[in-house]
Amino acid sequence: MRALVDRGKEVFSPEGSEETAGKQLISKTRAVRGAIDVSSNGENEILEATEELLQEMVTRNSINKSDIAAVIFSVTSDLNAVFPAKAARRMGWRDVPLFDVVEIDVPGALPRCIRVLMLINTNKGIHEIKHVYLKGAAVLRKDLRQ
Repeated sequence: MRALVDRGKEVFSPEGSEETAGKQLISKTRAVRGAIDVSSNGENEILEATEELLQEMVTRNSINKSDIAAVIFSVTSDLNAVFPAKAARRMGWRDVPLFDVVEIDVPGALPRCIRVLMLINTNKGIHEIKHVYLKGAAVLRKDLRQ
């Protein structure tokens, strides 16, 4: 069953049925994960690394800015020079809800790490999503081919 829009209200109907003809199907919300580490707790380093990560996530997944539902940024406690969300604003993401949080301080965890959870509206299947782990953060997901 897929949701579809019928005169502003949501109804459910099997795909390909007469009821779905000519109506806009609603896409699914999927999550794209990413991470990158930085060499120091500097504003420029954090913003440049965040922009690099976001751009790579968008490029690898062919994401249109209008399909981004929200982005959550987390940083390790050793990064506090700037909110990573500022990088998204600098990229023109004015209408995208953004949220910054601090990771719990786990002993032995990768230091100076920025993580991203990007929620997107898409018709892609879950196995079509390409998660992005750059630089030293690639050790967090050794199972993924970069």
